[in-house]
Amino acid sequence: MTKVLESEKKEDWMNSKWRPMMGWMYMVVCFMDFVGFPVLWSLLQAYSHGQVSSQWQPLTLQGAGLFHIAMGAVIGISAYGRTQEKLNGANNGGIQLPPGAGTTYVPPTGGTTNGNTTATGFSGGAPAFSTPAASSFGDAGSVSAPAPAPATPTPAAAVTTGFGGKLAPVVPSFPAI
Repeated sequence: MTKVLESEKKEDWMNSKWRPMMGWMYMVVCFMDFVGFPVLWSLLQAYSHGQVSSQWQPLTLQGAGLFHIAMGAVIGISAYGRTQEKLNGANNGGIQLPPGAGTTYVPPTGGTTNGNTTATGFSGGAPAFSTPAASSFGDAGSVSAPAPAPATPTPAAAVTTGFGGKLAPVVPSFPAI
């Protein structure tokens, strides 16, 4: 009785395999039209006439390659549709995914990271990557930006504090030539 119930749940093979079959069919058609048939065409001419007098014209390129355009659309849209089915929890080939599993990255929300009690940046105590900066656009944190250059350039300070408290040279507002 359990075998009957399992077979009722299972999808028809055509419903589960039509996407791979479309890819296989397209691969075989392209191979035969661009490799197989040209070789056979040349061999047929060589055996019947003794020389190859005409070249094989690929059948799938007739009509501006509409076959390739159509197959690209069918395979591309079906791949996109299958991705959406997987994301929405359709049959994943019998794989039971744990709740909350997805294909997109979700950043951690604090907690313990490698033994630390808070999620921090490169050095301990620095704010986490997900913490937005309180400064305005273009402000680089503790690095002081030079003022706009006056008509005659004034010498800038020798060093300033950069990221992580390290000393860094001041970036001039004009290119050094």
